[in-house]
Amino acid sequence: MTATNHLLFELGCEELPPKSLKRLSQALLDNLLTSLQDAGLSYTRARAYATPRRLAVLIDDLQTFQADKIVEKRGPALQAAYGPDGAPSKAALGFAASCGASFEQLEKLETDKGSWLIFKQAVKGQATAELLPDIIRKALANLPIAKRMRWGSFDAEFARPVHWAVLLFGSEIIVTDILGRTTGRITRGHRFHAPQDLSIHDPHEYLDVLKQQGKVLADFEERMAVIRDAANQAAEKVGGVAHIEADLLEEVAALNEWPVPVVGNFDARFLELPQEVLITTMQANQKYFPVKNAQGGLLPHFITFANIESSRPDSIRAGNERVVLPRLVDAEFFWKQDRKQSLAERVDSLKTIVFQKDLGTLFDKTERVANLAGLVAEQLGADAGLAKRAALLAKTDLMTNMVGEFANLQGSMGRYYAIADGEDLAVANALEEQYFPKQSGGEIPQAPVSVALALAEKVDTLAGIFSAGLIPTGDKDPYALRRAAIGILRILVENGLALDVAELLDAALAQFGHAFDRSETRQKLVGFIFDRLKGYCLDQGFSSDEFEAVLAVNPTRPFDFWQRLRAVQDFRTLPEAESLAAANKRIGNILKKSEQAPAEQIGILVETAEKNLLAAAEQSEADIGPLLAEQNYALALSRLAQLRDSVDAFFDNVMVNTDDPALRSSRLALLAKLSNQFLQIADISKLQS
Repeated sequence: MTATNHLLFELGCEELPPKSLKRLSQALLDNLLTSLQDAGLSYTRARAYATPRRLAVLIDDLQTFQADKIVEKRGPALQAAYGPDGAPSKAALGFAASCGASFEQLEKLETDKGSWLIFKQAVKGQATAELLPDIIRKALANLPIAKRMRWGSFDAEFARPVHWAVLLFGSEIIVTDILGRTTGRITRGHRFHAPQDLSIHDPHEYLDVLKQQGKVLADFEERMAVIRDAANQAAEKVGGVAHIEADLLEEVAALNEWPVPVVGNFDARFLELPQEVLITTMQANQKYFPVKNAQGGLLPHFITFANIESSRPDSIRAGNERVVLPRLVDAEFFWKQDRKQSLAERVDSLKTIVFQKDLGTLFDKTERVANLAGLVAEQLGADAGLAKRAALLAKTDLMTNMVGEFANLQGSMGRYYAIADGEDLAVANALEEQYFPKQSGGEIPQAPVSVALALAEKVDTLAGIFSAGLIPTGDKDPYALRRAAIGILRILVENGLALDVAELLDAALAQFGHAFDRSETRQKLVGFIFDRLKGYCLDQGFSSDEFEAVLAVNPTRPFDFWQRLRAVQDFRTLPEAESLAAANKRIGNILKKSEQAPAEQIGILVETAEKNLLAAAEQSEADIGPLLAEQNYALALSRLAQLRDSVDAFFDNVMVNTDDPALRSSRLALLAKLSNQFLQIADISKLQS
């Protein structure tokens, strides 16, 4: 039985960047596990822990030694291993010397591709304790730290100055240097509640020692749960519900080792402001959780967390109330000032903001988007006038004080200001929903005017940036074009809209006056969007070969593509699917390789099987015509599945490439007729068995 031990590694340092803490913790764990796997060391369980002042990993049942293994080194080919006299060649002797062996210790390797000399050497596995220091140093060196720092007289670099390091394998210390600190078993508790040294004797004591003696909750997930529960309980005491967003919950957990809730209050007069303004002020600036009533309206309270059990909690509450007050006063001032000028009166100011040097100003973009929005609205049967009005006002809230202070409120403030200006409600809502979806899986616009503006805005941005040659590469996407493409696709597919994305792109590209290759740009844009569609479809449970089967027939209406895809997925569950997929692949190969073109009209056919197939194909062609007109692809493919017996009989009894040119041409035409019926939906030959 393989001997194992538990491993604990902890790195203690100054407070780490809160927005990076969880990512650093997971990266450290991933890096360690990758290196352990590369070293051939197994374990049963691994967990990462993180607080503002530490990163830690606990690994259960880690092998104490690598397994012994046989290492093979291949030498020269056997024919080059001996000279004409049968003695070992210089190449063979040199290979043996490089292995530290004699020629007699070499062995022969026989394969189908030839024979070689090889040297086999038994390598004893190393002790895990000897490997761990370098594994840990490598894991730390590969952490995604944007900017490393030095401290004191150390040459070591890390995100923050390092103060201690724990490295236990079982109950034993692995003594080494980690970022300028000698490892031991001493950790430290809460900076104020338990600043004394704490000794860890066994890795599994780690969490309890920190919690019971150190006033530290080292488990990040546990800390988030404690914060969530405490916030909800505190909110209940003031008659409300805590408004908790995932990103802020994670950030608060990254700021506290021992979170203690504190309820604060603010003047109820501020509730007259849009609640998004208050929420943003409390969350982004102060890291507070707002409190809402049962109907979702804000209450004049907030919940913050102190990283300490204070003997004077009222002082903490008063301090937080004092800090948030000027921010609320500023927001109130912005709201009142901004309303002195309507959104329509701000349109001309868009001429002063350059969107992109080749694409002009925000005003230029506004005019382009208005044209596109009107076009989309007409295709949707929506009010084109309202769509154009929404486009005209779409970017004007960027010129307000409120959005200048809180950039994340763009769109939301546009809606509030538009309502205050007396704009049509459809226009006001579109100003906010033009940015939907705001995140993966987020809400999409559904109202026609909102859909028209959202599509027009995203299509114009995509087409414009591509025409300027700024195509995203790698993980760089400064104009968020991938998100825009996904947004277009989700709006079209999930709303069931039969718009042609290629036509929208053509309309957008036609509005640009700078020099660029329109045909090449269009091709790249369509490819870019359908690459995003593939990812979206795979996420929804479709397979890659199903997607490729539909892509092969080049549909450019995403919702139509989606309907075809669902039909193909249903088709492949039929008992006839595999045989017909193989037959279509065979037909495709025959037509591709044939030196003779199919006849324009199917002429003479002599075999019963081919006559029967022609009759079946003519009947199926008549049957699927109305179904294709209704885009009922699933039923059409189900009808085509009935051709299997006729197709199988044809290939069992008929030779396509007969010596008679006229007959061969007719048979090729029959196969083309059959293939084209499937290709009106998808190329099912792409389906893998």
